[in-house]
Amino acid sequence: MRWLALGLSLCLVGCAGPRWAAAEARLSDAWASPTGHYRIEYSPEDASDIPRVRRAADEALPRLERWGALREPVTIRVMPDHASLEAAARQRGLEWLRAWSRYDEVFLQAPSTWGAASASPAQLTELLLHELTHSVMYQLASDRFGWSRKQIPLWFREGMASYTAEQAYRWVSLEEIARYLERHPGSDLLRATPEMYRDESNLVYGMAHHAFAFLSRRYGDEAVRGVLREMRDGTEFPPAFERAIGISVEAFTRDFTHYVRWRGFRGGRLLLQDARPLGDHPGASGEPEPP
Repeated sequence: MRWLALGLSLCLVGCAGPRWAAAEARLSDAWASPTGHYRIEYSPEDASDIPRVRRAADEALPRLERWGALREPVTIRVMPDHASLEAAARQRGLEWLRAWSRYDEVFLQAPSTWGAASASPAQLTELLLHELTHSVMYQLASDRFGWSRKQIPLWFREGMASYTAEQAYRWVSLEEIARYLERHPGSDLLRATPEMYRDESNLVYGMAHHAFAFLSRRYGDEAVRGVLREMRDGTEFPPAFERAIGISVEAFTRDFTHYVRWRGFRGGRLLLQDARPLGDHPGASGEPEPP
């Protein structure tokens, strides 16, 4: 009876799981890029999406070279629908989510299911650039066994990915963040709660993007790469950041928060260099809401 119950439970689990879990129904193709190797895994019914996923990956990968190259191949797993994506990412209630990254894999909702108009080539490239930045960051900072224990804060993870993908136009501006902090003086957007991440993603991602942009422009990309190298040597994020940047994480976040509250961005002070990538204009008014 115990074995029968176990067999029935396994059968029910398999039936209740997302379509992508059926390994025998999955197909895959592999490609090489100067930035690293990648593979796309998908179900036969999603085959029509694969050519544009490959084009987007090929366009995105070279733009990661400012940070470094992939140390290990990455698998882009195309999920047939949003429910399958959330199940794979172990997330719930994130209707805006279209992809999720780990050390050597990216879960991507099939572009044809994003909405009535599907995903445009530019949207898909931008999204994969964002997600692949995560994988490059994790691989440069650690190995597959330690990357999730490096204590990399959300503002650095999401900020680096958004900054690399030039996504400032998607999030709230620095002026809007300053106004929010005036209305909520006790709020710390650089230490967002899970509830805020779920319900106020525009605000959280905007703060992360601008914080990382501030970091990169003030200290330079080499300093950012230094943080990743320090972690690769076995150090966790807080001491790695202090060694590479020269100040503690707490001092940096306090400095940036003051910069926003006092609207230092209006006069451009505190910026030691202007390394702004094309199309990235944080702090400009009238930035559109994300689609």
